[in-house]
Amino acid sequence: MSLDMSDDISDEIAAAAARLVVEDGLEYGAAKRRAARDLGRRAGRRGELPANEAVEDAVREHLALFCADTQPAELQALRELARHWMRRLAAFRPHLAGAVWRGTATRLSAVWLDLYCEDAKSAEIAMINLGLRYDTGTLERPGGEPLTVLSLAAPCAALGEPATLHLVLHDLDEQRGALQPDVRGRSWRGDLAAVERLLEGRA
Repeated sequence: MSLDMSDDISDEIAAAAARLVVEDGLEYGAAKRRAARDLGRRAGRRGELPANEAVEDAVREHLALFCADTQPAELQALRELARHWMRRLAAFRPHLAGAVWRGTATRLSAVWLDLYCEDAKSAEIAMINLGLRYDTGTLERPGGEPLTVLSLAAPCAALGEPATLHLVLHDLDEQRGALQPDVRGRSWRGDLAAVERLLEGRA
């Protein structure tokens, strides 16, 4: 397969994945795999799967074409919701990640908060003490142990419906790499101060 053909396939998958991200609320990894299957490509052929940055570019194009009248307000609502929960969970050093941080979220997007804990059980105990009901799952990651994820439906008055909130529990020492940038120099997550700047239009 030539390089040009491989690039064409990657671009095709990125565009299809972007539609799934925006219209179905999928995360990038799941959207790329489904797009590859839908297009008849084997998901295991990594050379054909686009990088997350390429999918994000395609998502931004899709939003600009089809969601320009609704997406900014939905993003603002989800960032305000994230700020509320970051303040509430400040003891666990929350960092906002995912589409809400990167600016591509719609009302279908989940809010992803990375929590950095001396003891992961302490976050669960805090949720119980707050009287919150949540589901527990895991998040696979390359080269590391799966992470515990606490998921709940968080009321969002601005959207008129609950939003999905995922709390990803990290060891405290992993906070040192929390702000590692992508290939373009932009961080994949931000702390409360950074989210405040976004909401105030200072970022």
